[in-house]
Formats: sequence, C-alpha cells, structure tokens
Amino acid sequence: MKQEVLFAQTLEQVRALAKEQGNCVSEEQVQEAFAELNLTNDQLQLVYDYLVKHKVGIGQPVNLDDYLSDEERNYLQDYLDEIASLPVYTNGQIEAFTISAMAGDVEAQNKLTEVYLNEVVEISRIYTGQGVLIEDLIGEGNVALAFGVGMLGSLEHHSEAKGMLAKMIMDAMEDYIAENASSEQADRKVEDKVNKVAEAAKALSEELRRKVTVEELARETKLSEAKIREAMRMSGFQIEDLTDE
Repeated sequence: MKQEVLFAQTLEQVRALAKEQGNCVSEEQVQEAFAELNLTNDQLQLVYDYLVKHKVGIGQPVNLDDYLSDEERNYLQDYLDEIASLPVYTNGQIEAFTISAMAGDVEAQNKLTEVYLNEVVEISRIYTGQGVLIEDLIGEGNVALAFGVGMLGSLEHHSEAKGMLAKMIMDAMEDYIAENASSEQADRKVEDKVNKVAEAAKALSEELRRKVTVEELARETKLSEAKIREAMRMSGFQIEDLTDE
C-alpha cells in the first residue's frame, strides 16, 4: 500500500477514535497510530494541526463553540436562553419518566423530550462546520428526539434509553449533512481526495520524467491548487511525484 494512502486511512482511524473519546486524542495515541509511517516531528505537527482544524482536541477537548460563526453563536445563545426556563429534574424523576415513556405514557414522553433538549445542543456542536447551520442540526436532532421517545418501548431496560436517543439524534444530523452538504463535503472521503491527486501527479510526472509542481498539476488537470495542497497536507506531504517548491 502506498504511503500516502496508508497515511490517509490512519488519519481517518484517529478521527474515529477521537469521536469515541469525546473528540479528543492524546499525542501518544497519534504517535502510536502513525508509528509504521515513521513521521518526522514536523509531519506529526501537521497531523496535530489537521486534527485541531477538524475539531479534535490533542490532550484535551477543544472548545467546539470556537468553530461557530457569529450568527450561529447568537442563535445558539438565544436557543439556550429559551430552553433554560424548562424545569430541571432529578435523576430519579428522569428514570421514572423513562420507564413511563417505555410504557407509552405520552406525558412522560413529552417531559423526557424536554430533558434531552440540551443533549441535542451538545451533539449538534460536534457536527458544525460541515456545510450546514447549527440551527438546522438542532432542528433535525429535536425531530429525531421526539420520534425516539415514542420508540422506547422496544428497549429491554430503561438504562438503554439515553444511548438509543443519542444515536438517533446523531444519525439524524449525519443524514441531514449527507443530504444537504456539497458533494465535496458529503461524498468525498480523505482517501479518495489523496488518491485522485496522487494518480494525476504520477501520470504527469511520468510524462515529464520528473516531479511536478502544484501549479503544473493544476494547469494540466481540473483540480484547483487549493484542492491539491489540501491533499498534500492530508497525506503528510508524502505524495511522491508532487512538490510544492
């Protein structure tokens, strides 16, 4: 397997691990994941920079609100102020609501929906910056939540409710992003981007019998210089036939 492809795959694996850990990985985990590639310190720093850019904290969680636009921050604050007036329930009350909701009690389902509105907000922060507004993510999440509390009767134990609802909320947001984001954001994965640029660079390099520059590759293909440089960064600048000099 080519180095640049292995790099891209490893990067996606690290992002998946971070998602499981609250959008955070340690430097040791990153170094262990990329050990086979023998990256230099400068190349590792590029990995760290890429991860932070994509809302993955190194050593500690990032502040997800830093990735919001001013408009989104204003909306989010207004929304949080609005739901702050809702009642706050104890863990015992939430457990009772959950059990009653599983039995089909509509009032309990409505109260449980209110309980998890803040959870929708927290999950929405993870999915910002992917071509859709946080307002729309919250809307989709709330619809999934309202639908999900009516399906709790399928569970065997009330302790499974929070996990089920969280998954339904996340799935709804991911589906919305896939449906509404641009093809570049929704459909093209890191490995595909790197492969496309690497293959084009190799073809042109064989023709010219030397490494090619970003500008040359952009002129000879339909790829923009920005996309080529992004692929270079994703591969840790390991696309063999391409140089940025």
